[in-house]
Amino acid sequence: MMDRLQHVWFMFALGSLANMVAPVEAATPTPEKALALKPVQEGVEYDRVDPAMRADCKVIDLERGDWSGWEVIAKDGTLLRRFADTNGDQQIDLWCYYKFGVEVYRDIDENFNGKTDQYRWLATGGTRWGLDQDEDGSIDAWKQISAEEVTSELVAALRERDAARFAPLVISDQELRALGLGNERQKQIATLAASATRGFAELAKVQGVVSSDAKWVQFAAGTPGVVPVGTEGSTRDLIVYENAVAMFDQDSGGGQFLVGTLVQVSSANWRLVSLPVLDEAAPDAAGRGANFFAPDTASTRVVMSDSAAAEQMQELVTSLEKIDTQLGVAKDAAVVASLHEKRAGIVEKLISASTSREDREIWFRQLVDMLSVSTQTGAYPAGLERLKAVSKKYAGNEEGLGAYADYQAITAEYMAKQTPDADFAKVQEWYIDALASFVERYPRAAEAAQAWLNLALSKEFEDKDQEALVYYRKVANLFPGADAGEVAAGAVRRLESVGRQVDLEGTTLKGKAFRLSNYRGKPVIVHYWATWCEPCKQDMKQLRRLLASYQRMGLQVVGINVDRDRADVERYLRQTQVPWPQLFEDGGLEGSRLAREFGVQTLPTMMLIGPSGKVIRHNVRAAELQSELEKIRQGGK
Repeated sequence: MMDRLQHVWFMFALGSLANMVAPVEAATPTPEKALALKPVQEGVEYDRVDPAMRADCKVIDLERGDWSGWEVIAKDGTLLRRFADTNGDQQIDLWCYYKFGVEVYRDIDENFNGKTDQYRWLATGGTRWGLDQDEDGSIDAWKQISAEEVTSELVAALRERDAARFAPLVISDQELRALGLGNERQKQIATLAASATRGFAELAKVQGVVSSDAKWVQFAAGTPGVVPVGTEGSTRDLIVYENAVAMFDQDSGGGQFLVGTLVQVSSANWRLVSLPVLDEAAPDAAGRGANFFAPDTASTRVVMSDSAAAEQMQELVTSLEKIDTQLGVAKDAAVVASLHEKRAGIVEKLISASTSREDREIWFRQLVDMLSVSTQTGAYPAGLERLKAVSKKYAGNEEGLGAYADYQAITAEYMAKQTPDADFAKVQEWYIDALASFVERYPRAAEAAQAWLNLALSKEFEDKDQEALVYYRKVANLFPGADAGEVAAGAVRRLESVGRQVDLEGTTLKGKAFRLSNYRGKPVIVHYWATWCEPCKQDMKQLRRLLASYQRMGLQVVGINVDRDRADVERYLRQTQVPWPQLFEDGGLEGSRLAREFGVQTLPTMMLIGPSGKVIRHNVRAAELQSELEKIRQGGK
């Protein structure tokens, strides 16, 4: 098949898409030609191969399920590129780029017309997912972008004086309406956003703060806050960062500027609401007035007033960057561990050198995060003991920071204990005890909510529903309106559902309205699943058999997919025909309303509902379904 596969190679000029298609080739490309291709978007950090070394690489056929194409492999076996035809039309529609064997970026031709229309950063490359609606190589909208990456893109837009790059970062009218804010607040933000979009080109042209060699370094902000439903007439919770700061580096020295307020418009998407404030002399309308909790930060000078402190901080940040570069190429485990130890030491110095509470918190959290990740990945085993000491050493009287560090330490130690020869029962017992001790120390901390959820889930696994309900109710009562609170309330609803009628509404992937109560008179299996859950797929085979066996009884199956990306489930269902309706809403397992409705936290989860509409089993296993259906047939439940 592969020698007949046609593929389209995009031609690039100065690293940008020229929107021209090269002649179709029938033969496998050479390593030199394949490695000459570059991402459409600039600035992607991926493995590049010296032209003199490209002949040592090899191109092999890709056979991954229904994907066809090629992979480029380095001499040492590291995966460098993947070019795939994902829909079987014999044209390449996916270009994947790797760094150290991990995919960090991909160009996508989603509509299969021979032109890229989506650009996605992955793994260590970030979380951005850009859409190119007119297929001209520029991002017109963001499907996914974190708050940190919004500020990175903002620095780039100022550096390049690029209003088109800035525009997608600003909240749109449609996104603003979906937030459910009160009328006055919505009007205020709409005015600021419109002013920002109109005024950025002039601001970028006259500003002298961010130079052409500027490089984003850090996102700085305090803990995000929740504007609860009902505030000023709002109809839903809103998560925001206030007085966020973008820090950057350039030849003339380190600097920072006030980004202002950032709002979360979906589970994986953040937006600006105003122009950045680059100077204290900027007019109020340019960047102030969008705060929800407190007045805007008074001082917005880019260069720190204390030049000695600024120089010290910049030297430490520069040292961090050098270590990060070394970590990017280090292979030896001992060297990697040593670099992580040096990195932790520098971040500790940054905590001590910070002159503001906000800066101190930023570096504190970075220390916790890097120790947690490097411990769990095995890159810095000794980091666990260092992580366990962070709270006492640096949190002081700030309970929120102490809780954050201690919870990450528990999680990291739990993962470290799960070695191949570990006694899992004892590890689980330790974990439950550690969580119980944690919530006793920090009953009101945000992390306590997740700890209680984990405790409740452990009781569910032990089939101790009443004990699980105690924990779930505690979270629902202590954290109403928060994500964890909603999950807990849904779990209470699910655990108490046996013998009660339940309903569920949504929209199928085909765009049809769905209501569970329309199936009254028939037994129904509700199946929560995702394309990344292999046991879920095995369950689907059993569900097909049961549908055939109990067709005369009127058995119905309803799938609830909790993938993060709608395209993933649609692609899977094109390949695997599933003869029952599939509901989907954005948010994935953690954020989808459909998952929260019944507090579903693990997959697969199935509920069995009798013809009366009453729940028979709130969590039934595939192997148990046939006997349960036989009971229904015999007893007419």
